[in-house]
Amino acid sequence: MSTFLFALKNVLRNRRRSITTVLVAAIGCAALLISGGFALYTYAMLADNAARESGHITIADKRFFAEEEETPMQFGIDNPNDIIAVLEQDNRIEFVLPRLSFSGLLSNGDKSVIFAGTGANISAEIHVRGSFLQIEAGDINPGKDINSIAAITIGKDLARALKAHVGSRLTLLATTADGSMNAMDAVISAIVTTGWDEADRRLVLIDIEYAQRLLATDKVSALSVYLRDDRNVRGMQDDFLTLGSGNLMSKPWSEQAFYYASVKALYNRIFGLLGVIIALLVLFSVVNTLATSVAERTREIGTFRAIGSYPQEIVAQFVHEGMVIGIAGVFIGNVMAWGAAFLLPYLGLEMPPPPGRSIGYPLLISAPVLLYVAIDALIILLCCAAAWVASKKAANMPIMEALRHV
Repeated sequence: MSTFLFALKNVLRNRRRSITTVLVAAIGCAALLISGGFALYTYAMLADNAARESGHITIADKRFFAEEEETPMQFGIDNPNDIIAVLEQDNRIEFVLPRLSFSGLLSNGDKSVIFAGTGANISAEIHVRGSFLQIEAGDINPGKDINSIAAITIGKDLARALKAHVGSRLTLLATTADGSMNAMDAVISAIVTTGWDEADRRLVLIDIEYAQRLLATDKVSALSVYLRDDRNVRGMQDDFLTLGSGNLMSKPWSEQAFYYASVKALYNRIFGLLGVIIALLVLFSVVNTLATSVAERTREIGTFRAIGSYPQEIVAQFVHEGMVIGIAGVFIGNVMAWGAAFLLPYLGLEMPPPPGRSIGYPLLISAPVLLYVAIDALIILLCCAAAWVASKKAANMPIMEALRHV
């Protein structure tokens, strides 16, 4: 008789106990898959957000990443259009967006509020940000209003602070590249939210030509490179080293996304501890159940020893029974996890906003094959280990003592 068929028959000898043990393994497997899938989905969402905000690769002056500017645009890029023309010839690149970062005061005439502005190609900016930049009111206008005044897009909390609405006239006040002050009238074309409270209190988006006019400069702060395939990020960094006569350097989004790194480190600890607890619960539950089975079959073990079976052969048989339980458990656990992954998008459940955010995010889970393979292997291994622990002592018991066991 096949070893595994013999193990299956032994598992089915006490169906109630075996079903309980299989369900413990199944629930543990499903819990690990669902929690791991949720963590992976969260990582992917945060990574996508970070990459959309900064670009897959940011190209700037070497000092831009390491030092604070003493005057606006001190570390800006000269002749950005020449560099953009070179980059756009690479078919791995989808977009190259020049960005100009600046700050100043935004005034409604009675009240002034500090803002953090970005000069960009507004229509392209909205496209790359996708769902991470939601319009609350108005319509994105990439340039001027009908009176040739700069159209700006501002965060909803900034609009609330200035009691402004779509169509309100405001004044931008900023320091120019040569250190003097300059002002520019603007009209609100749209009010948006990024989902981040701090960003919504300061956000101003303006066409890059108007931003350059306000700061009296032809430079840009950085070039944001968006790739067709984000797996090319590391491979392309070295290709940018010769740009700008060696004065520029590139950084991938992952080295700039500090919130992503913090959340990932926190979730790794939380879900890592949760995984250890679930794994231990599965191990001890299966050990307890199989120990009862071993105790009931001690005289059977003594009989096998008496007819010439070695202790390791008896232990191996129980390990095979543990493997059968583990395989059944992971099969049911996989079905449960797949069912959750399939149903959650239709249920429309959302997680509450995390610290610093004003909107939640969908409660979804990822289901990568590698995760399922790793968790399935872990559960089966735990069941085999539990069987080994439960049977080792009985298998090594003296034959006469095992035969007299009651």
